[in-house]
Amino acid sequence: MKKRVLALTLVIAMVFALALTGCSKPAEPTTAAPTEAPTETEAPTETEAPAKQIVVGMITDTGGLGDESFNDSAYLGLTKAKEDFGVEVKVLESDDEDDYGPNLTAFASEKYDLIFSVGFLMADATKAAAEQFTDQNFAIIDEGGIVLPNVAGLTFKEHEGSFLVGVIAGLTSETDVIGFVGGMQFPLIEKFQYGFQAGVKAVNPDAQVLVNYTGSFGDPALGKEAALAQHQLGADVIYHASGACGIGVIQAAGEQDFWAIGVDMDQSALDPEHVLCSMIKRVDNATYLATKSIVEGTFKGETIEFGLEVDGVGYSDEAGNLSAEMVAAAEKYRAAIIDGTIIVPTDLATFEAFEVPEL
Repeated sequence: MKKRVLALTLVIAMVFALALTGCSKPAEPTTAAPTEAPTETEAPTETEAPAKQIVVGMITDTGGLGDESFNDSAYLGLTKAKEDFGVEVKVLESDDEDDYGPNLTAFASEKYDLIFSVGFLMADATKAAAEQFTDQNFAIIDEGGIVLPNVAGLTFKEHEGSFLVGVIAGLTSETDVIGFVGGMQFPLIEKFQYGFQAGVKAVNPDAQVLVNYTGSFGDPALGKEAALAQHQLGADVIYHASGACGIGVIQAAGEQDFWAIGVDMDQSALDPEHVLCSMIKRVDNATYLATKSIVEGTFKGETIEFGLEVDGVGYSDEAGNLSAEMVAAAEKYRAAIIDGTIIVPTDLATFEAFEVPEL
C-alpha cells in the first residue's frame, strides 16, 4: 500500500512539473551589451591597414638619363633600392637650369617621401623648395651647404679618386702630355682637376697636364672637340669630369687611338679598347643609403661625405687594361691617402703647395 502511494505521488509531481514548463515562455535572445568586457581571446580581430607605398623622386641635371655617368649612377642606386625595399621611383629630367625649380615643386606637391636633386647646380632651387615645403625631405648630390632639417647633403672626396687615376695616367703616358677635360668650371670640378694633376705629379713630375673646360655637362660634341684639340698637342691620356660631354671624349679616343679615363661610373663599356680605367664616384651608394634611411625612419638633415676610406670614390678597370704594376702603385697611394700621409689638393693654392712625400 505504501509503495502504491509513493508511486502515485511521484507521478503527480512529474505531471505538475511538466505543466509548469509548458506554461513558461521560451527565453528570447538578448541584444543587451555584456556586463563584462570580453577577454582578449574573445575580442574580434582587426585587419591591419596596408603599409604606405614609399615614393622617391629624382630630378636629373641637364645631362639627363643616358649620360653613362653622374645621373645614371644616381638612378642605379635607386633601382637597387626599388629591388631591395620595394619603393616606387619617379624621375623628372631637366632640359635646362630653368627646369630645376618647377620639377622640384611638382614632386614636392605630390608629397613624395624623398626627392633627390642630382647636382650642385640645383642648390638654390633645392633650398627654396625645402623652405617652402618644410614637411618634405630632400637630398642633394654634391652640395653640403644647405643647413636645413629636411635636407641631406651627399658629398664626395672626388680629389682623392682623381689622384689615383692621375697616378695611373702618369705611369701610362708615353708622350708626357696628359689631358683633363672638365664640364662647367666650378670649385667642385676643380677638385677633380687638381687631384688628378697631383696624382700625375706624384709619379711623373715631368709630365704636362693640359686643361680645358667645355662650359657644359650635356653636350658630347663639346667634349669631343676639347679632347681632339688636346690630342693634337700630344696628349695620349685624357681624363674627363664633364658628364655627358665625356661621351665625346671617349669617342675621340676611339677615333684617334689614345687613352680616355672615364668618371663617376665605369665607362669602359663605351669603348673597352680605349677607356684605360674610370674614376668611380659612388653616387649610387649615396642615393641607395639615403633611400634606406627613409625606409628605416632614420633620415636626417645633415651632410655626409664619401671618400676613399668608405669606398665612396676609387677607380675601376672592368676592361682589364691596367697592368699589375699600375694597380700596385695606385693601391700604395690609396693607403697613403687613407692614413693621412698624403693630403690631396683641392684647388690651385693647395696644389701649388703640394709636395710629393716619399713612400
